[in-house]
Amino acid sequence: MAMAALYGDASVLPAPADLVEPFSREFASGDLTYHLTITLGRVVAAFVFAMGLGVVLGIIMGTMPAVDRWLDPWLVVFLNLPALVLIVLCYLWIGLTEAAAITAVTLNKIPNVATVVREGARALDPNLKAMARVFSMRRGTYLRHVVLPQLAPYLAGASRSGIAVIWKIVLVVEFLGRSNGVGFQIHLYFQLFDVAMVLVYSLSFITIMLGVEWLMLQPAERRVRAWRAA
Repeated sequence: MAMAALYGDASVLPAPADLVEPFSREFASGDLTYHLTITLGRVVAAFVFAMGLGVVLGIIMGTMPAVDRWLDPWLVVFLNLPALVLIVLCYLWIGLTEAAAITAVTLNKIPNVATVVREGARALDPNLKAMARVFSMRRGTYLRHVVLPQLAPYLAGASRSGIAVIWKIVLVVEFLGRSNGVGFQIHLYFQLFDVAMVLVYSLSFITIMLGVEWLMLQPAERRVRAWRAA
């Protein structure tokens, strides 16, 4: 890519050095920080809601066969429903609001989280459950010390795949119907045919999400795997 930028048309694919000045300008003005913060906030909100609801749904479906048979067709429908369709429907039904944006992203990710966690719930050790029953273990204690440790690898996997998908969908949501955020800025500079600024915002946010992956999610997953190995 760097070679293509070096020998190609700078207006089509700017060289890395050509991005330094627009990046510095946007950062100095505060616009880059503002829009990155807005988008990151939406990613965090959607991630928390999707993980929370998806984990609960996955555990229920994995431990209650009757509920699983009833909800599985709906899960399949939402798994195969294009993200763009769900985003547009949320904007049409709720309006061009922050609630619609977060709802659209959350609904897109819940089925994936529920599917992963359901498999983990199905694999729970029945002997540990019987032991908890024999010792009359409280439900909260059982969930914390018996269920969650067994689900930890599945939760780590759902988290890593979740954050990777959610931030991409957030950019689409902002592109289509928000007035701020990285996706909105990409839409703005797309209309102006400013490739350099599109790359500045895209690469800046990609760098942040890679940092989240390397500094938070991967260490957490290694810790989970170390516990399982022990």
